[in-house]
Amino acid sequence: MSTRQGSNGTMQSMSYGTMQPTFAPRSERKEVCDRSILASGGTNKRHVTESSYVSNHKYAICLLAKWNFISLSHPPVVNMRSLALVALATCVYAAPPQWHFDKHSHPGWSEPNVYTPKQPKPTWPYGHSYPPYPHSASPSVTSAPSASGPIPSSASTSTASGNATLGACASVSELAASFTSASPTSTPTVPAELAYDCINSVPFNQSAAVALLDSIRPYLDWQTTIEYLKEPPAEYAAKVQPAYDFYANFERIYDEAAAGTYSNEYESGFELYRCFQFAHDGHFVYYPDSVTSIFSFGRTTPLVSVSIDGISIPEVYVYADVLLASFGNATFTPSPLAMIDGQDSTTWLLDYSQYGSLQDRDALWNNVFYELAQVSLGSSGSGTGTFSGGGRGRWIYPGPTTTLTFANGTSLIIENFARVLAPFDNITTGEDIYRTYFTPPVEEIESAEKAATMTTSSASSTAPAPTSSAATKSTPAPGFPSPIIREMSNLNSGYFLDGEGYDDVAVLSVPSFVSSNADEIPFQSVNTYLINRAIAENKTKLIIDVSANGGGTILQGYDLFKQLFPHILPYGATRFRAHEAFDLIGQEVSAFSGLVPRSLNTNDTVQNLVSTAWNYRTYADVNYEPFTSWQEKFGPHEYGPQPDNFTSLIRWNLSDVLTPLNSGGIYISGYLNRINITAQPFAAENIVLVTDGYCASTCTIFSELMRQQAGVKTIALGGRPNKDIIQAVGGVKGTNDFPWDYILGAVEYPFQYQYIHDAEYYNSTALGDYSTLPLYRATNYVVNSRDGIREGDATETPLQFVYEPADCRIYYTPEMVVDETAVWKTVADTAFNGVSHCVAGNYTSAGTSKRSLRRKHAIRRDMDATEHLDAISRLAVTSAATIDGDAVMYI
Repeated sequence: MSTRQGSNGTMQSMSYGTMQPTFAPRSERKEVCDRSILASGGTNKRHVTESSYVSNHKYAICLLAKWNFISLSHPPVVNMRSLALVALATCVYAAPPQWHFDKHSHPGWSEPNVYTPKQPKPTWPYGHSYPPYPHSASPSVTSAPSASGPIPSSASTSTASGNATLGACASVSELAASFTSASPTSTPTVPAELAYDCINSVPFNQSAAVALLDSIRPYLDWQTTIEYLKEPPAEYAAKVQPAYDFYANFERIYDEAAAGTYSNEYESGFELYRCFQFAHDGHFVYYPDSVTSIFSFGRTTPLVSVSIDGISIPEVYVYADVLLASFGNATFTPSPLAMIDGQDSTTWLLDYSQYGSLQDRDALWNNVFYELAQVSLGSSGSGTGTFSGGGRGRWIYPGPTTTLTFANGTSLIIENFARVLAPFDNITTGEDIYRTYFTPPVEEIESAEKAATMTTSSASSTAPAPTSSAATKSTPAPGFPSPIIREMSNLNSGYFLDGEGYDDVAVLSVPSFVSSNADEIPFQSVNTYLINRAIAENKTKLIIDVSANGGGTILQGYDLFKQLFPHILPYGATRFRAHEAFDLIGQEVSAFSGLVPRSLNTNDTVQNLVSTAWNYRTYADVNYEPFTSWQEKFGPHEYGPQPDNFTSLIRWNLSDVLTPLNSGGIYISGYLNRINITAQPFAAENIVLVTDGYCASTCTIFSELMRQQAGVKTIALGGRPNKDIIQAVGGVKGTNDFPWDYILGAVEYPFQYQYIHDAEYYNSTALGDYSTLPLYRATNYVVNSRDGIREGDATETPLQFVYEPADCRIYYTPEMVVDETAVWKTVADTAFNGVSHCVAGNYTSAGTSKRSLRRKHAIRRDMDATEHLDAISRLAVTSAATIDGDAVMYI
């Protein structure tokens, strides 16, 4: 059984269609556009010709309507400063202004206010005091029925653009039906406030909430970092995230649920969601159904954080303004944001970034904004940034509107929207939602023993053929140059830079370590092809860009490392938390595995058991020798601040004949049928690893091998508005996540086989506490099952809590958020050409540092702005899908 995916179900994958937040018919929008094309009038505060600016503004409004971002029957409050998404200046119901795409003269930028803000305090207190429910909607009637009793009632009132005679949920149903009738393949959208009022009308079920929280408890035993979160190392607490007592918060929520103090189901669900999110661990996730299955939220205006010259402190701009100005088509000077909803924009965004899943604050800041690498992943990335409703931002209610105020005194009001994720047929009240979506069938809630019995009786000797999730067409990658080779979904791709000083540089872009079985072998092949082609064409330098990389298949990270450094044996030590359920499963599986051969010639059932972590014969010990017994592998050993119990350190046995079961089908380079890969293609000093801080999970495994064992240097991009050095790796550094359905499948093994004990005994242990209930009440659920431990660390501190700055920090410039080539040439200058763009850190390259020769790279002349416009229309209004794999961060 591959550890990529649970035996009793796949990881949750959320994919939402193209969203169109509009409430006016397309024909009406076209008619209004036709009447207003290039009309002039109004006033503005820019030092430009009024008529040209107003013409562009009205043209942009038509474009926004065409792209379904606004309703012209109820136009948004927009002044002449920002255009919001004026860059949607492609196609058109109206004749476009005369853009000159063959010229790239820059219109100029306003000088930024250079200051370094103090690190903000968290927006919630940590320790034993936790944030109150952050919303202000009127509560529904509180009730506490039995789990099998009637659904509590709630009084609904009409709100937020809904039908005045209907309740909020009935209005959502009416709007969604109308939307679906006009656009059957798209995800319906409604005003954010209407959706919020609807979900807050779902009544709270006290007994069901208590039962759910109790059912979650046994799965928490698998999380490796809870004690470290409570008492982290001092440097982590000072520079990354403060201490967090997960269990204190969980018990507070439990007590409030038991007391019936929650006003509605969403309130309790949101607190449970945040209880996990406060850990800032992309492997420690629970997405309650009330928060993540009915609605998600968004804004139609992506932002970017850029330094105008690569030296000045970055400021935040509307991405559309930067895009249009970068192409030389703007008749205005982009102005940075000054305030958001009446608050200083920097403070607002720093606080808002903490809703993200990453741990590092600079990585969290970057994730708020539009970034080319994320966009290239399509729905598998975090979209156009959390501010516009990508990644974790989609679960945060943004209010009915967002007001952006700019440094030049102008402002823009955005009408926020919600995606309707569940069918609303016959849904008119909050009670209907609870009854339809939050009440699992009684017969489907099973204990582990019953689930094991059902699994055994329904097992087939022939495994079903895997379903391919490969894309039927390639995913667009706006801002990227033509590749030498690329994987169809942009999971990796290869490029050669051109121009004087760059013609010996190859680039391997790796924004993912694979998302599906169908992509595993192509992913490995792209890496191999690019490396071989680069050597054949005398490329001696290599940039590896892992921006946006949230992880993937563990052994793909090992394989890429071995392709680059075939003579280094990867260390990669890991450990599990040692607890009763883990021990009992291991005893049972190890006993079974001793009765059958370790071979790919056995049947699927045998392979699925023998290849798991619970067979002591899987993996090597810390010295890369075989374990001799389950007890030797299990331990336990005490480490940590309290301390806690953990297994012995383990390492991947890369020569294991069952490797394909744990790698998505590939063999690791240098082993078995890829033993011919023996030559190191690039010198370590001629390789640079580039990140945006998002690097997580398998990406952190790869990064650790590259930095610690091969000595490759790192460059981190972006970061908060200061001049401090930042970390290269800002995501979860845990090395394996286990979805809870995979855990439940493992818990069933002892009940199924009973080589060591009988079912009655197992029911009296921790194994008897597991059930299917928490799986039915959530859309996503994982724990960090393994810690990464650095070689030579006698304290065995998880890498999750080890602070490590990058070798160099480089700011994003306007050109770098439009053209990926500008990123790579800036990196090549610093790493290989002796022209440092570092604003912090000390990157000593082969050449002599010559800051006076700093080059600001312009965008390519052959770039097509429509790629970006299409991406904004497609991704700014859709949600991200989680990706499948051994170690992947959940966004």
